[in-house]
This record gives sequence, C-alpha cells and structure tokens, in this order.
Amino acid sequence: MNFEIQILGSSSALPTINRFPTAQILTANEQPYLIDCGEGTQIQMRRFNAKFGKIKHIFISHLHGDHYFGLFGLLSTYNLLGRTEPVNIFADKELENILMSENSPIKYEELSYKLNFFHLPDDTQIIFENKTLTVTAFPLKHRIKTRGFLFKEKKRQVNVIKEKISEYNLSIQQILDLKAGKEIEISGKKFLNTDLTNPAPPQRSFAFCSDTAFNEDIIETIKNVNLLYHEATFSKSDVSNAEKTFHSTAEDAAIMAKKSNAKKLVIGHFSTRYNNPTILLNEAKEIFQNTFLANDGEIFKIEF
Repeated sequence: MNFEIQILGSSSALPTINRFPTAQILTANEQPYLIDCGEGTQIQMRRFNAKFGKIKHIFISHLHGDHYFGLFGLLSTYNLLGRTEPVNIFADKELENILMSENSPIKYEELSYKLNFFHLPDDTQIIFENKTLTVTAFPLKHRIKTRGFLFKEKKRQVNVIKEKISEYNLSIQQILDLKAGKEIEISGKKFLNTDLTNPAPPQRSFAFCSDTAFNEDIIETIKNVNLLYHEATFSKSDVSNAEKTFHSTAEDAAIMAKKSNAKKLVIGHFSTRYNNPTILLNEAKEIFQNTFLANDGEIFKIEF
C-alpha cells in the first residue's frame, strides 16, 4: 500500500516564482487527502500531475489566507467539471460560515456536488477513519486556532504464506482464522499462527505541523512518527521574529523531531527573506541529521 506525501506549496505567507503557499497531498492506499489549500493549489496539482479529481477529504489547519484561499478556486473548478461526488472539509467551524455566506464566491445551492463540513475539536481527537487509516487533529500554538494532523495506518493482519495454503489445502475459514491471529488444526495436528504466516507490515504515520511556535505539548501525540513535516519559517538568527509571529525556527523543528523520535523530518513554510533555504536545512541538520527541505512538487515516500 502506497503511503507518500507530495509538496504542492512550501512558502510561508508570500508566494514566490518557485514556491507557492502551503498545500500537500498525502496518498494512502491510492486515496489522496489534501492538507491545506493555499492560493494556486489547483495550478500546482496540474503542474505536478496530482490526481485532484479523486480528492474526497480536505483538511485545513487554520484560517490564515495562505492556508485556505485556494479552496475557492478548487471548489469552483470541481463544479465546472460537473463533479457529483461529495467533498468533505475538516476545518474550523468559521470556514463553513465563510464558504456559505452571501458574499462567498462559492454559491452552495448551485454546486453540482455536496459539501460536508466537519468542525475541528479544541482538544486532541480522531476526526476521521476508514478501514486503513485514522486522522487525529491536535492543537498547535499559533496566533489563531490552529490544528496539526496525524495520519496513521491501522494495524494490518498477518499475511498467510501462499505456499502453505496449497501445501495444506487451507480452507477459506482457516485462512481467515490465521489472519485473525489464531492457531489452527490440520488433520489433527496443531499449528502455531507463526508457522503459517508472515508478520504484518508495521504501521506507518505522517504528522503535519504548520503553523506553530515551538510546542512540546504535542510530542506525545506525534511520538515515533515515520515522517514529520514541521514548519521552519525562520533561521535561529531571526528567533525574535519567530516568537513575535508564533512561528518556528529550523532549530525548533529539529528539536521537535529529535524529542518525538521521528524517523525523518521535512521542513517548510519558508520566509521569503531567505533566497536559499539551505541555511535553514543546515541549522536543522546540526540537531537532526535526517532532515530534508520541502520543495514544490517533491514526493516523500514513507517506507516501512
């Protein structure tokens, strides 16, 4: 099952020629999930061949424009294309008021599809789940109410060894019992579950943390995450600006990755004051070596 994140926008509030505002697509089991939707997101989707027509679920971290202004264009495009499948939006309740207001460019009653709104909680809660995935929202520390998101695969069943199925002529019920972790009996002989199965692949996870000041309160929630995306708007030389705007430095992001025992760190949401964000990468690597820059269009595969 594929599990990967594609960066559609890696700039902070101001877009540049090479970096658009925040947007990412997480793909899990062939299903894409849109995380934030800054201005120009649908342009980036086309530019990088993202399957935006398959998106059913959109997660908006907070209501600063560089994280949701692209929604108006995207939802309008869906309507122009005659979409009929519903779109589920997970966001602060105020976003529903904005999209449903008389002044909204989205005329809800004229849409060819249904918009379903799910309001984000104030505390840490699972806000979405299906057969393979859970999504947990958790509070971040920013100037307005902001949420991070933890995407985590559900524990999967063990795999029955194919050769054993034919060797022992296993019935469908016996296969189901093995997948459920049970032991079985064949012709009077008992078999341990491990005799006939391979272990299930480990669960994979991705945490999205943007925008936020340094916040150790979330460490327990994102502990042992496979891939951590954490904003790194400023260099440590600009820590006063980070504190004033409730953003993080690259050093802050690296400390969070180290303390949470993340396997890999991707930093983004770069201030346009840095013509080359390599300075931010180097600062993070001093603390957490397995750090990478978010670049628009780049895909990070989350391996077992």
